[in-house]
Order: sequence, then structure tokens, then C-alpha cells
Amino acid sequence: MTLLCPPVSTPEVGSARLSVEHETLYHYDNPVEQSQHIACLRPLSDGGQRLLSFDMVVEPTPAQHSVRRDSHGNSRAYFAMHAAHAELRVQARSEVEVLHRYRELDATSGPTCGEVRQRLAYFAHAPFEAASEFLYASSFVPLHPELRAYAGVSLADDRPLAEAVIELMQRIHRDFTYAPASTDISTPILEVFERRQGVCQDFAHLMLGCLRACGLAARYVSGYLLTLPPPGEAPLVGADASHAWLSVWVPGLGLPLADDWLDLDPTNDCVPGVHHVRVAHGRDFGDVTPLRGVIRGGGRHQLVVRVTTRLQNEG
Repeated sequence: MTLLCPPVSTPEVGSARLSVEHETLYHYDNPVEQSQHIACLRPLSDGGQRLLSFDMVVEPTPAQHSVRRDSHGNSRAYFAMHAAHAELRVQARSEVEVLHRYRELDATSGPTCGEVRQRLAYFAHAPFEAASEFLYASSFVPLHPELRAYAGVSLADDRPLAEAVIELMQRIHRDFTYAPASTDISTPILEVFERRQGVCQDFAHLMLGCLRACGLAARYVSGYLLTLPPPGEAPLVGADASHAWLSVWVPGLGLPLADDWLDLDPTNDCVPGVHHVRVAHGRDFGDVTPLRGVIRGGGRHQLVVRVTTRLQNEG
């Protein structure tokens, strides 16, 4: 059975227009003399999601600013301040139309786990498969035999891959507890696995580790969830901040808007519908960090992040 996220309230809902406000505020104990930053806050625009508008305001005004695409197709803004400042504010506003890419998903069809593993396995002189970039260990997703054993219960060679990974997602949701502030980005996924608790980025990294350890390609997805659901629908976990989930390479998925990638949200135990806004994808959190930088001075700092996602209309 395919489990769709609760926001898809009726079969007729095929798209939603959402607005997102994402504000990041740094207060420094001492003035920062110089700083350089990278922001990954502009939502993706592709066949399954259309970016209608985007605006990013930085205070104080940067001395330098540029925008470019990274190797994964994500938009990155680079900016630098050369004057002393005691506070940094970055405010991004987006309006996005999200289409329901998985509306016609049949998880019992498509290639098996074994067939996809075979396509991704290395053979001399075999043609390059772009998805293999997301097959190997990365900084936040090392490969552990414990994760391979846990995932192997679901990922038998003869099972349809889509069905198998949905079951794995459901097991992670059942076996692990969402516990805010129980971890931070430095917490190893093996520790998350052993303690059986974490937050959305932990569960995304954990499932990535499970899939890659079993020879399957999967990528980390950063984005947003609808903060306040329509009347009568339960709110999703992680909606008041940046959210994280993952997508698995399922060639021949048969859904033109999905482009052979199946998104899965283990935190909320669902296949995303129209209320997940995708910002970027990469090997792990390190590729898609919303805001990072290098500063000179500043001393200790306080960080405040506010995210609000609103539903404009759906149809």
C-alpha cells in the first residue's frame, strides 16, 4: 500500500501554491570584522515544482553578492561583508507551485531491488549511470554493516524497489522516536541508530545509510512543510523549521514529473504530496546547508531561525 502524506486531502488535489518565509538572525557578542557566506535557500524549479517568485534580503548589505548553480543543480547565493557588524539577518521569501508528482504511483510495479542494484554495480567499460553519484558514503552518511542488516529485512532482491523502500521508511518511523533537541548535526548516524531517536535530518541520513549500504542510490532533500494544515488535517512533524527527507532512484518509475526519483519522508511516514517544498538535494546535509559561512571576529553568537509556510490555494 502506498502511504501519501495527510495534506493530500482528496484525490482531486493535484497542486498547491505555497508561500515560504525563512529568516535567519545571528547576534554576535563582538563585532564581526569580515565574513563570507553561502546560502542555499532558493527552492528548486523543475517539472514537479514551479518557483513563482523568490527574494532574499541580507542585512547589512553585502559588499559582494553572486548566484550560481552547484553540481547538483541547486541555486547557491554567495555574499561577503567587509564592514564590521554585530548582527546578520538573512530573510528569504518564496512562492512556489507544487505539483503532486506521485499521484499515480503504483509501488508494486517497476524494477526490483536486485535489478536496480545490478544497474548500479560497477563493471569495467559499463556506461556511466548518473545516479551512482548518490550510491557511496559521504561526510554525514558513512556505510555501516548494522544499517545494511537492518535494511536488508525489507530490501530483498525479488521485491519491487518502490514497495520495499516504502516499507523500510515505515519501519524507521515505527522503530525510531522523533525527539527535538536530542541530537545535533555532529551526532553520528550509528549513534542515532543505537539510541533509536533523533530529528528529521537524522532520519534522512539514517535511511540514506541503509539504502546505500545495500547498493542503492539515494539523495538527501532539504525543504519546507506546510506550517498550518487545512482544517481537519493533522500537522506534520518538523513544519516550523527547515525540513529534511530523501529520494531513492527508481528507474522506470513511470511518473513523468518524478524523473525516476521517489521521495520519502521517514519523519512523517509518507510519500510527499503537494505540501512539501523542495529547496535542494545532495549527498547529505553538507551539500545543502541553508546558510553557512566563515567569519573574522564575533566571539560567541546567538542564532534564531524562523520558518513559516502558508497555503495560498490548492486545486
